[in-house]
Amino acid sequence: MEHLTSKDFEGKVEKAENVVVLDFYADWCGPCRMLAPIFEELANEMDSVDFYKVNVEDASDLASRFGVRSIPTIIVFKQGEIVETLMGAMPKKNLAEVISKHA
Repeated sequence: MEHLTSKDFEGKVEKAENVVVLDFYADWCGPCRMLAPIFEELANEMDSVDFYKVNVEDASDLASRFGVRSIPTIIVFKQGEIVETLMGAMPKKNLAEVISKHA
């Protein structure tokens, strides 16, 4: 799973043609660790969607930019614009449904 930094953001999110899903997380976060395998599975299953992880401690500028105050936070982008923001761990089915409606 590729990690995203502020240096990569413009090219991989703002200019992306695909739907892009960012998982804002931290290594010490229990719910983030619960969501990680679900996020990975969806990344492997949804070929037309780009998935990236954003460590809030390494990319605090991105977390601030998007008002991430609670983790995990999932932000879905389409054509560089935010179309969904989800907070907290959730079942795979729910996350897949939200992403699929934009893909």
